Amino acid sequence: MKGKTLSAQLKKASVVSAQTVADRLVALREERGFSQSRLAELAGVDRKTINRIENGHFSPSLDTLTRLSVVLKCRLAELVDHKRSRK
Repeated sequence: MKGKTLSAQLKKASVVSAQTVADRLVALREERGFSQSRLAELAGVDRKTINRIENGHFSPSLDTLTRLSVVLKCRLAELVDHKRSRK
């Protein structure tokens, strides 16, 4: 019984996390004036990867998140935790 509850909690947390990263990436990319293509080029990832992240269909690796944070000139926390983002 506890296993199913934990599994459901993990799945929900994963969905919330993916949506947070998606929302933050869109906001930061647009604030910086980057297209998906330009951000992908500068970060060394495929444009489709940016699109999938922004649509919540892909959970980026730490390496990808780090590349994005460097290009966007933000702390990694700003990409993954909306509560820690600078306004």
